[in-house]
Amino acid sequence: MRILTGFFCLLVMGWSCSPTGSKQTEKNYNMPMSFQTPAWARQTSIYEVNVRQYTPAGTFRAFMAELPRLRALGVGTLWFMPITPIAEKNRKGTLGSYYACSDYTSINPEFGTMEDFKELVQQAHSMGMKVIIDWVANHTGWDHRWTREHPDYYRRDSTTGDFQIASGMDDIIELDFSNPALRKAMIDAMKFWVTECDIDGFRCDLAFWVELPFWREAREQVDAVKPLFWFGEYDELDKPEYAEVFDASYTWTWMHRAKDFYQQHGTVDSLRVVLDRYEGLNHDRMRSWFTTNHDENSWNGTEFEKYGDMARSLAVFSITWPGVPLIYSGQELGNLKRIEFFDKDTIQPGRDAEAFTRFYTDLLSLKKNHPALLADSSATLTRLQTTEPNAVLAYQRQQGDRSVVVVLNLSPKTDLHFEINDPRLKGRYRNLFSGAMNDFNTDRFFEVQAWEYLVYVSE
Repeated sequence: MRILTGFFCLLVMGWSCSPTGSKQTEKNYNMPMSFQTPAWARQTSIYEVNVRQYTPAGTFRAFMAELPRLRALGVGTLWFMPITPIAEKNRKGTLGSYYACSDYTSINPEFGTMEDFKELVQQAHSMGMKVIIDWVANHTGWDHRWTREHPDYYRRDSTTGDFQIASGMDDIIELDFSNPALRKAMIDAMKFWVTECDIDGFRCDLAFWVELPFWREAREQVDAVKPLFWFGEYDELDKPEYAEVFDASYTWTWMHRAKDFYQQHGTVDSLRVVLDRYEGLNHDRMRSWFTTNHDENSWNGTEFEKYGDMARSLAVFSITWPGVPLIYSGQELGNLKRIEFFDKDTIQPGRDAEAFTRFYTDLLSLKKNHPALLADSSATLTRLQTTEPNAVLAYQRQQGDRSVVVVLNLSPKTDLHFEINDPRLKGRYRNLFSGAMNDFNTDRFFEVQAWEYLVYVSE
């Protein structure tokens, strides 16, 4: 009942109700607004950093030593999982969840100091990389400083009278965004990281759990300090209205369908149906494609558990399909284990770490430098017709006279022979991985092995 009352108040008065019911003069953030995506985000890749598990020390300073390697890998944007202190009360495991914050404007001492983080951001910038941080707006830990200083910032459980536990997670409690003072405090905290540390954006955790008017208000005010990249955790197929605020969103529907496709021996058409739905979204926002992240790895299995031999083909897809690719810590090293979430558990490179590093370096460098992979309307997408439509997904990305062609055998068929019988495929191309030349003016015949991927770059 509390939620319905607050929401009705927002609809009728446009953020004009205070907790006591008195009317205040505020801008109406219930109305749609227009936001501009930073130009650099159109050709970036996102690399999710799990600081705790990244090195044995698990600190910012230890991670700094990895920056030259990540620059060489072709990483464009570093996304740091929450760097704020973790609540003690109802803490899970020995170290707790990053997502149970106890102070929005301090550094988790487990990672180092504020000065350490500032230096890390400066070094990343000097190497041409951007930095975004995880922002957990919907909830905090049980002993966040606001529970003592501003208990009215929180929702209350009507049965117990205590703070309201977030759905399914008993180490966190929900904030009350019908309170104007809470909204102002949250936005001030976001501004802090921009002004003090010069970050370049936010990855907003469970963005769809927070009312859209708050995000409008936050983006307008924080972008006034510095234009930022806003990456929201929501699927646009489920919450299309949130694309008004966020530059990029998740593709949970695609990820789940791809898992079902591999494990249940589905048809390629079942994947095309999902891609059609995403392509049908009529605006210029980006979608983020991925095979794993911190949640997926820890709770649902590694990319190899979920996708088996198809994992690399899906990685190729994620980096070359229109949008922004997301890579999780250790993917480029062939990490094979589920990483503990609440306890120390350092990432371990797989047996083929060097091969995976070369694989991701080739792809991320292509994404970073090739205009055909730009994530806007100037770079077109063409699905190419083949003689094996039930097994092969082939497509071309093009801008001007430069293009990239991707061919994916999404089947266990070995020695698969087929032709791209699409007259739009012309010209001479170089195989990204082998360097071999192909003249598609005269030869469009292919032989591929099970789950094989091919990427061609026009000459």
